[in-house]
Amino acid sequence: MFSLIFALLTISLLLTLAYRNDTVSNSASLFSGILIVATVLGLLLPVNGILVTFIATGALSSLLFSIPALRQQWISRPTLKLLRNILPPISDTEREAIDAGTVWWDGELFSGKPDWQKLRSSPAPSLNEEEQAFLDGPTNELCRMSDLWKINHDWNTLPSHLIQFVRENGFLGMIIPRRYGGLEFSAIAQSEVLLRLSNTGSGVSYLVGVPNSLGPGELLIKYGTQKQKDYYLPRLANGKEIPCFALTAPNAGSDATSLTDTGVVEKGVWKGKEVIGMRLNFCKRYITLAPIATLIGLAFRLQDPDGLIGDITDYGITCALIPRDIEGLQIGRRHLPIGDTFLNGPIQGEDVFVPLDFIIGGKDMAGKGWRMLVNCLSVGRAVTLPTTGTVVSKRSLMGTSAYANLRQQFGVPIARFEGIQKPLARIAGFSYIVNAARLQTIQAVVNGEKPSVPSAIIKYHCTEMGRQATLDAMDIHGGKAIMKGPKNYITPLFESIPVGITVEGANILTRNLMIFGQGAIRAHPYVLQEMQLAQAERPDPDLFDQTLSAHIGFSIRNIVRSLVLGLGIVKASEANSHPRLQPYYQQLNRLSSVFAMTADIAMLGLGARLKFREMLSARLGDMLSMLYLSSMVIKHHEDANCEDSEWPIVQWSLDYLLYEYQMAFSQFIENFPVRIAARFLKLTAFPLGQSFKAPKDKLVQQVVSTISTNSKARQRLLEGIYEEQVPHNPLTEVNQVFLHMLNIQPLQQKLRDAIKAGHLSKRHGQALIDHALEKAIISTDEAKQLSAFETQLATIIAVDDFDESELIRIPYEDDTTRDVPENKTTAKAGVYTQEKAREKTPQKEPWLKAS
Repeated sequence: MFSLIFALLTISLLLTLAYRNDTVSNSASLFSGILIVATVLGLLLPVNGILVTFIATGALSSLLFSIPALRQQWISRPTLKLLRNILPPISDTEREAIDAGTVWWDGELFSGKPDWQKLRSSPAPSLNEEEQAFLDGPTNELCRMSDLWKINHDWNTLPSHLIQFVRENGFLGMIIPRRYGGLEFSAIAQSEVLLRLSNTGSGVSYLVGVPNSLGPGELLIKYGTQKQKDYYLPRLANGKEIPCFALTAPNAGSDATSLTDTGVVEKGVWKGKEVIGMRLNFCKRYITLAPIATLIGLAFRLQDPDGLIGDITDYGITCALIPRDIEGLQIGRRHLPIGDTFLNGPIQGEDVFVPLDFIIGGKDMAGKGWRMLVNCLSVGRAVTLPTTGTVVSKRSLMGTSAYANLRQQFGVPIARFEGIQKPLARIAGFSYIVNAARLQTIQAVVNGEKPSVPSAIIKYHCTEMGRQATLDAMDIHGGKAIMKGPKNYITPLFESIPVGITVEGANILTRNLMIFGQGAIRAHPYVLQEMQLAQAERPDPDLFDQTLSAHIGFSIRNIVRSLVLGLGIVKASEANSHPRLQPYYQQLNRLSSVFAMTADIAMLGLGARLKFREMLSARLGDMLSMLYLSSMVIKHHEDANCEDSEWPIVQWSLDYLLYEYQMAFSQFIENFPVRIAARFLKLTAFPLGQSFKAPKDKLVQQVVSTISTNSKARQRLLEGIYEEQVPHNPLTEVNQVFLHMLNIQPLQQKLRDAIKAGHLSKRHGQALIDHALEKAIISTDEAKQLSAFETQLATIIAVDDFDESELIRIPYEDDTTRDVPENKTTAKAGVYTQEKAREKTPQKEPWLKAS
């Protein structure tokens, strides 16, 4: 009995030390003290010899770790030698991708012990007066001017008056500093502008979004020479130049490092003088805005076989600015992307000769294009595509929550059917999650961060949740959603979301390779330094020993924290938080330790092979993502002072995310090949069993009830959407009819009560209103209100129909002057291409003709 008590006391002390992350030296001292006591007691009392042996072994092991000379000889040096032998070399492009951006909240989650004050101290996202005025002024005006049905169906292109308005009102210069004539808006403002423009469809949104994302403008601001900035940035800001960026090639999509497009350094003639320049040959596709671009940002591999500019023969990826009217450049034909009409097309070039100073940043930036791109992408990917996911979620929520309460089946609004309530609640929950993640991550950008891993997380999950929201919206609307026409506000979202899923790193690649693959190296507190030390030409054994020792202590702490918090021995809550959020803070603290422990064991168990076990890596990425998204939900809720009305939606969101974390962990454990480690992880992470449940039915009903009224929660969820009542804004129309219904509900209830009491016979629509007026159940004014609503409701329930002649597209005619230069190329289209060459030069689109 005494031995058992002594053993429990010893284990408790060790767990306390590990939980507190005490040093190895302190642990060794404690073990040694226990050993002395145990030895004495072993002589005086019946202490079990096995226990003494266990303690002695632990003390000796701890001493081995605490004495630097012994630790280096028996642990650090062998580990260093092993890593140097097994780690694959990191290429320059991989290193630049890893180094891109900064470590922000993702680093806290990898720590296993997140410092919530770091997140909570970030200010709530907001706009300044100038940004708000731009939203209420030019942005709303652009929405009024844009008729999505005509753009998509009648014209199948962007009309010139919209393009001209965008150019003249500074939309293309939102990221450009004021000293160059730009608006210099915050990333929050850029996102809010794109959100407001969702009413116009992808065509206008991409016209505005692309120049303000990854492209010539951002690259010039960060890397351009002063001469390049002085010339191009004012022209981009005032719309004289329309930029695009040509990166993707037929055999180099997500793997941009495999570009076959080349630029060979050679001497040539430029404006009558012999200069050293580049002979470019390239074939690009999927280039947004290419058909109307006047300035092309071009990515290619720069080669210098004759050593004209240095000792390097293959510089690698380089970025340059190419004017549209350069000889040998071919633009003109268009791709036809799925969904909303947006301008996209191929760009080809054969023997295009330009001087070296066309390189962005000049000759000194030759070969540094990949670094430039990944650094810019770490910011740009946090804005445009997460906003796209937010757009489709918010618009799906507005339309579906309104329609489900207006549309009746069997005399009951379909929002009351439980089969409808589950997907309707999911739309609401996903809308809250993606909006919280968008705003909080972009606010980090405003604060100066370049959150490369978080931007990958929200790019993937915002677009995927947006896709599910549109699927749910389609299902709930039924036939209303599948009949295309000016009244249909769901189908354009459904058709266009695959674009966001595919671009800027396809979602399959982002989930399977990037989120954890980049995060494990970039955000882990020790892994990157260990890799760099192991692969150094002359590694520093002392520094490696210190790093490895700290990593071992870090791993032990997270194992113990996972177990202790999982058993409920300690409650790791967050001070000064709302009581409703305390349990979620506790669970997220615990699951952060579980994630850190799982990541370490996965990397230890599989080593470099984990890079190729994409399904396992994806599940680790899912665990990290659920932690991140949950954090953003909590922060977003706290920014609203924990508004009571939105709590059901917040609770649904957090319950869903924690359950998804648990599912990802379970699937990882089931498939992890090191079975002993898998069993250890399962026992340590969930010692009392897996307790997280999907949102309960009662909570689902509360969410639907919340969004079925004009609550503060619903209003906040729908913030940012263009809500002016104009003829070509059917989404606002259905929402206004829904709000009208809420206002006349007392009158409708009066009619139901009269029917129930036998004062009115059961009738429907206008017949019931007339009958009630005849019986003096309602007044004349009340009858007018009810009749007006019935007329509005009939308009909402109706779908579009067409004469055959209306379904035939007529070529778009444009007589408006446009500053889009003619192609002056003499090259045949498709000469330098890996696809089948075209037999003749394509005709220009009508809207490319100069008047």
